[in-house]
Amino acid sequence: MSEPSTDTAAPAPPVEWSIPRGLIVLLSLAAGVITIGGLKAFSGIVGPVFLALMLTIAVQPIQGWARRKGWPAWLGMAAALVAVIAILFGIGGALALSAVQLASLLPEYADKLNGLLDHGRDWLASLGVSSDQIHKALSGIDTGKAVSVIEELVGGVLGVFSNLFFVVALLLFMAVDGMTMERRLSIVARERPAIAQALGSFVAGTRKYLIVSTVFGAIVAVIDGGALWLMGVPLPILWALLSFITNYIPNIGFVIGVIPPALLALLDSGPVLMVWVIVVYSVINFVIQSIIQPKFVGDAVGLSVTITFLSLVFWAWVIGALGALLAIPLTLLVKALLFDIDPTTRWADVLIGAPMDQKPASPEKSGKPVAAEVAVDKE
Repeated sequence: MSEPSTDTAAPAPPVEWSIPRGLIVLLSLAAGVITIGGLKAFSGIVGPVFLALMLTIAVQPIQGWARRKGWPAWLGMAAALVAVIAILFGIGGALALSAVQLASLLPEYADKLNGLLDHGRDWLASLGVSSDQIHKALSGIDTGKAVSVIEELVGGVLGVFSNLFFVVALLLFMAVDGMTMERRLSIVARERPAIAQALGSFVAGTRKYLIVSTVFGAIVAVIDGGALWLMGVPLPILWALLSFITNYIPNIGFVIGVIPPALLALLDSGPVLMVWVIVVYSVINFVIQSIIQPKFVGDAVGLSVTITFLSLVFWAWVIGALGALLAIPLTLLVKALLFDIDPTTRWADVLIGAPMDQKPASPEKSGKPVAAEVAVDKE
């Protein structure tokens, strides 16, 4: 029997890059620009696809609950599909009905807008502003376009539901695939544990974000709708639904939500009511959406306030209105694919908002199997 060798292995030579690192950075930036350009070119498809994916993730626990109850897989899939379709058509139908009511009211306010302009002209004249200056200042104002501002803003929200049937079809296909997704992820966890852990983190973070945003959105919608009803602003239910939807837009959602009811209050009852709407919205929504909610969202998804705002700007530019609504889940997906997928780059989570006392866990060193982590995330 030979004795074990006492020779120590020579240190491995440093790894040499086949191409300069600077060139690697430039190639990565070029690839990123091409990818962003492709996403922008196909935004009409990318947005609805990701919306369907997010909704599938949101209702996936229903399938897990049905499986634990011993129901057939197809029955759990049907229950999840019915739930998400009811949500989509409920919100879309309520918005469409309110928009029809709004469209019937807007022509009545054209004369009031002209009257407001006349009062403004008289007020400027009383301050010593010449009629020529007033004419130049007001010559570019088109009353028809001014009245249609509200329609355009609401139409932008309704545009989210313009591809509703396409989204429903995608939901059907994704729900069918969801019946076998757990087994597929178990195979991925055995072969590529880091990838499975990254996908599990994305699913868990998206679900937490949806829960937090939905709860706060419901609170804001009830308070805003009640306040508008007490102040006598027309169509309070429509503006409450708008507040609920814009709550998914980080940082500036309440600013978008206050513009239509403020303009309608101006046309309906004058500037005093408009000021009251802005003040009430600012107090309620600033406290809830800009102070309280970001804390809960940041703790749930591990993104700083700066990153969430930049995500809003970037994804709204790339995809449009859907990008603003899905900014946080889209950023979580990019984070999972670029950082969480590689254990050596998970340190970047601390820089973008993860808790500083949370040490990124390596799937190889984790006490719990990654397959079990993914299964828990999906349930």
